[in-house]
Amino acid sequence: MTLWNHIAQQISAATGHPFHCRKHSSSGGSISSAYVLHGDERTYFVKLNGAHLLAMFEAEAAGLGEIAASATIRVPQVICCGCSHGQAYLVLEHIRFAPGNHDSHCQLGRALAQMHRHTGQQFGWQRDNTIGSTPQFNQQGSDWVGFWREQRLGFQLTLAAQNGYGGQLQTLGDRLLNRLDGFFVDYRPLPSLLHGDLWSGNYAFSDDGTPLVFDPAVYYGDRETDLAMTELFGGFPDDFYAAYQEAYPLDAGYTQRKTLYNLYHILNHLNLFGAGYLGQAEAMLARLLSRSS
Repeated sequence: MTLWNHIAQQISAATGHPFHCRKHSSSGGSISSAYVLHGDERTYFVKLNGAHLLAMFEAEAAGLGEIAASATIRVPQVICCGCSHGQAYLVLEHIRFAPGNHDSHCQLGRALAQMHRHTGQQFGWQRDNTIGSTPQFNQQGSDWVGFWREQRLGFQLTLAAQNGYGGQLQTLGDRLLNRLDGFFVDYRPLPSLLHGDLWSGNYAFSDDGTPLVFDPAVYYGDRETDLAMTELFGGFPDDFYAAYQEAYPLDAGYTQRKTLYNLYHILNHLNLFGAGYLGQAEAMLARLLSRSS
């Protein structure tokens, strides 16, 4: 039995309808290989990686389920997940994408605001997951500043030191970790449901204009972290921000904290992709320290 026949059997079992894979075509992918399975007038989106990364796919499936359960914004339906032939796989609903317009981007902003109004009892999540291919720890607790210090910035700085990035990065990083409370003097975030990796490559619109998000790194935390990342690499139009602000206005201090939140992703890029991000990380640290009390 081939890998594709095994996956077709699992799709059949999960959906209750026999599925026979007629062909598969590549659909790109960066961390994982991506394919579209065709057969029986149905198509499915499949992600493949090494069997040792099954937990990564299981966490992604759980994150999609968490967002789906909030009934706030569309995500691809999870069909099945497993291992075969030395490969871990995740099978999702295949959705045809279409370009966005003013109305669909406004709908995306409102839907994200609605998702952020869905809150938990604590920061973190019931399981760890990944940010890109980097482990992301989500130990639950009531202290947001401590969570960001230890499980986000502190972890990435430790990983950077292990990767050979010491010196000024670590000196500035240690100083910032000791000053984090200064960014939250008059601000107490709620544990909002977060996408966790919300850049422009992780949202789209279906052919009827409905917005959807995918490839999440879900946890419960300050909603500003999602908004900050939308600004980090661009790709979100003014219509999106205007609709979000109207639905769920941001605190005035967001303009200061967004650099603090985006530092996490730049440090992660440094650890994943190398020294090209070192200067940016150090500049962000210096800027944050100049603003902290």
